[in-house]
Amino acid sequence: MSTLFVSHPCCLDHDTGPAFPERADRVRVIERTFEGEIFQLLQRECAPELDYDALTRVHPESYVEQIRKAVPEEGYFELADDVVLSPGTWEAISHSVGGVVVAVDEVMRRMVTNAFVAMRPPGHHAETARAMGFCFFNLAAIAARRAQAAHGAERVAIVDFDVHHGNGTQEIFWSDKSVLYASTHQFPLYPGTGASEERGAYDTIVNAPLPENAGSRMFREAMSEKILPRVEAFAPDLVVISAGFDAHRFDPIGALHLEVADFTWITNELMEIADRRAKGAVVSVLEGGYDLIALSRCASAHVQTLMGA
Repeated sequence: MSTLFVSHPCCLDHDTGPAFPERADRVRVIERTFEGEIFQLLQRECAPELDYDALTRVHPESYVEQIRKAVPEEGYFELADDVVLSPGTWEAISHSVGGVVVAVDEVMRRMVTNAFVAMRPPGHHAETARAMGFCFFNLAAIAARRAQAAHGAERVAIVDFDVHHGNGTQEIFWSDKSVLYASTHQFPLYPGTGASEERGAYDTIVNAPLPENAGSRMFREAMSEKILPRVEAFAPDLVVISAGFDAHRFDPIGALHLEVADFTWITNELMEIADRRAKGAVVSVLEGGYDLIALSRCASAHVQTLMGA
């Protein structure tokens, strides 16, 4: 059994302009990092084309068509604040959906132990029918629904350690007792959601907001005391990770001040729960991370941990 790495060159063609933090270099630096000798045993797959059924289990057809039709033939189109489309955007987001689908399929069929999907744009701010915060389609939500629809998963846990709260994932699963959404994040910070009182219709939303400059100790305490026990008790058939590395201390748009070792630690903790509850099934999806050096180091540590390296 092994770890699968999923990406596609077309995600580089989603052009957000010269000064945008969510940019193609984010995936380039990860791919260069994974050329190292320690990653030679990493299985690799190009993300396939759009799985329309998987997409519309989360987002209505009218919203999908709104996004597709908004893609410009040239230049840029700003759909909303911090949501920019270019001629290459549709192919990028289409293959992103295909990427999470193939990752879930191979993990749930036990072809691989776990998977990391490094595509862009990210997804956890995308609500059912609303693009925001660099995000168009919610890839973690698509992964959860794919596991349920195609592989009979009864319960899926999504754990989000991005510096920003995944308001979109929370909104999608607010009234769904079959999916647990758990998040640590800086609070207050964009998008303004994620208070501890936000618990969902069935108490399956678990928010552990952290103050600015929280650091390693507070992050690990929040995970150990508030989130990991809930994930364990939920006994998921699949653990999906919204892997945002913008909580690192070098990141320019967050201030939680985590270290690379914190991402190694939480990845290992989630893998141990998955081993006990989900036959090891973990699918990790890239979210934020905007300092390229920090992103490279954190993604490297995350995937080495998934590999058991």
